[in-house]
Amino acid sequence: MQFSENWLRSFVDTKLSSAELSHALTMAGLEVEDEQPAGAVFTNVVIGEIVEAAKHPDADRLQLCKVNIGKEVLQIVCGASNARVGIKVPCAQVGAELPGISIKQAKVRGVDSFGMLCSSKELGLSAEGEGLLELPNDAPIGTDIREFFQLNDNLLTLKLTPNRADCLSILGITRDVAAITGDTLIGTNLPPVLVESKAKKTVDVSASEACPAYFGRVIEDVNAQSATPDWMIRNLERSGIRTISAIVDITNYVLLELGQPMHAFDLAKIVGDINVRFAQENEEIKLLNNTQVKLKADDLVIADTGLIIGSGAIALAGIMGGEPTSVTDSTTNIFLESAFFTPDVIAGKARRLGLSTDSSYRFERGVDFGNTKNALERATGLILQLCGGKAGAITEVVSTLPTRNTVNLRYARLLSVLGINISQAAVAKILTQLGFAFSEKDGVFAVKAPTYRFDIAREEDLIEEIARLHGYDKIEAIAPQAALNMLPAPEATLNLAWVRDVLVNQGYQEIITYSFVDESWERDLLGNTAPIKLKNPIASNLSVMRSSLWGGLLDTLTYNLNRKQERAMLFEIGASYHQDEQAYSEKTRVAGLFYGAFQPEQWAAATKDVDFYDVKAHVDALTHRAVEYKNEVHVALHPGQTARIYLLGKPIGWVGKLHPKWQQHYNLAKSTFLFELETAPLLIKAVPAYQEVPKTLPIRRDLAVVVDANVTVQSILSAIHNAHIPLVSQVQLFDIYQGKGIPETKKSLAFLILIQDTNKTLLDTEAETTMAKLLKLLQNQFGATLRN
Repeated sequence: MQFSENWLRSFVDTKLSSAELSHALTMAGLEVEDEQPAGAVFTNVVIGEIVEAAKHPDADRLQLCKVNIGKEVLQIVCGASNARVGIKVPCAQVGAELPGISIKQAKVRGVDSFGMLCSSKELGLSAEGEGLLELPNDAPIGTDIREFFQLNDNLLTLKLTPNRADCLSILGITRDVAAITGDTLIGTNLPPVLVESKAKKTVDVSASEACPAYFGRVIEDVNAQSATPDWMIRNLERSGIRTISAIVDITNYVLLELGQPMHAFDLAKIVGDINVRFAQENEEIKLLNNTQVKLKADDLVIADTGLIIGSGAIALAGIMGGEPTSVTDSTTNIFLESAFFTPDVIAGKARRLGLSTDSSYRFERGVDFGNTKNALERATGLILQLCGGKAGAITEVVSTLPTRNTVNLRYARLLSVLGINISQAAVAKILTQLGFAFSEKDGVFAVKAPTYRFDIAREEDLIEEIARLHGYDKIEAIAPQAALNMLPAPEATLNLAWVRDVLVNQGYQEIITYSFVDESWERDLLGNTAPIKLKNPIASNLSVMRSSLWGGLLDTLTYNLNRKQERAMLFEIGASYHQDEQAYSEKTRVAGLFYGAFQPEQWAAATKDVDFYDVKAHVDALTHRAVEYKNEVHVALHPGQTARIYLLGKPIGWVGKLHPKWQQHYNLAKSTFLFELETAPLLIKAVPAYQEVPKTLPIRRDLAVVVDANVTVQSILSAIHNAHIPLVSQVQLFDIYQGKGIPETKKSLAFLILIQDTNKTLLDTEAETTMAKLLKLLQNQFGATLRN
């Protein structure tokens, strides 16, 4: 939030210098992000009046001006086209320093000139300025221009955290300044205005849970063409808000001053009464920025009730008013609104419509519902003062407002957390300065925060308040002292760093992407028809929680390919999010992507594109070669090159080639291979156990069997492993054959079998017995026959 330091000081009488004030605010948690002077630096420029103007004897475009600056009359040569007798203008005296200009006595075409009459550009007040800067007729002659325009001011910009919405106003910031310094607030109690009109508008709040407090009043006979005074324009512009018209400027002024967003309707354009309700699905409204928007059923609107069917929305509550009921120069009667809308109802609605307004920014974070009526009185008083008119009685509809629960602050807990010695009396003084109501008993402060402090909800919040008011810079840095004990590190348990090491050693690079993804990714790429939707997404293309990490990998691949990278090995370790009928769940997964050549281009080997088995080898390295691969279907993967990964009969992931339609969708010239695994099963490994080195040689036998073509090698190897046939130490496939001599529906598999007894040399009969058991196992489970 940007504001004028002079405006701030008009609310609190503090003796702090500008630098001290900025430091105090920053150390109290209200970081001063930027501080700039209100105007360019210049000196010795006063208000002067041109009392004579004559043509220069030697130049057609120059005039000899006599300028009264109060203490004397100066002769100044001026070439401005609007220089004339009677106007008051800035006069830079000899010795003045302007931005980039030093004023000296000079001869201009042979005539002495004792100064310079200035434009706004020459004073650094604007980027462009034609002619002299003409001042009001009542501008006091001889007054320093800096004083007249209040240029001895600073523009402070605060970088507020979302919980400090109470400081999105001059009043809120001055409350904190007063609490920090102990100074007194000025002029916070505003008397109600005199009611002179009987005009009143009936208000019905249908959505009372969304609008617990609504205040409005009619003001008749206003002059909408009244000029906004300079002091108000100055404060608005120095806060980054442009002036529009007197009535609109007043509502913006109260917004900045008190933090209460307001809106003025042209009373003549409201048909019937006022109704605060939720919008009808696809109901339309034309906003003040001339955009026509379609609303959803959860959008809150201010509507009138004069239509034949239903009622028409005339403002988008808490965000922006409607153009049809806006105040114009011809407006004579207005309805002035001041309301409290709950943050949950307003949050995200402006962003969904592509809007960003000062009102929505405040209502989303929380507005002081205890100051809503007071703000209406303040705005009314300013309108009557500047635009005239007669105020009607306030129409108010108040239901159940938020409550401020009592929060207990334990003095012992406070000392323990902060690690400082602060007395109970000092704690009580800080709570008083903050405006908190409290009582103390047995070292426990029962504290109730005021209505404008939405952020005080638990004991830690109060401890933070004590710390920042006491002063963070007063809390000494004390090195922690603790016993450093070795934590247990079971050999059978790994951590995620091991997963990273394995993949980095294979040549992969780690990426980190958003957990929020595009809903189309989930629906189309992953077949997830019911993703977890975000209530308040940061962007329309980041609206759901991811159930897989593949979307981010493919997006990153596209980004790199667009920048002429021809090869990519990427991986990510992150959370995926799932829901069922019972609850939500979160799983940590590792996913990888391989695109392009298997190895970087080199002279020693021919270029070869990555294939399924290359990526499967990387998966084997992650899974300790303890998993089983089964041919199953995944919507994102090629049906002929996809495997689901099982560990101990439980599915833990997928590996495969990207489906051709997605390869075409992402404009990928080469095949892309993906894998994804749950990390928890990968972090458990078998602890190595000692085995005696065999003293005898193993016996090798080769076994060739014919099985159905749809029988997988993995299922045969798993069956042999699970059978635990004695003396079999190793089984390995070394040949697959389909062709002449083998039926079309069959295939031949040749296995290397190692048979060994670590204690003795085996006899041929023992080896043959073992081979017979193996063959019988394969015959029984897979219908295998011995190949001739």
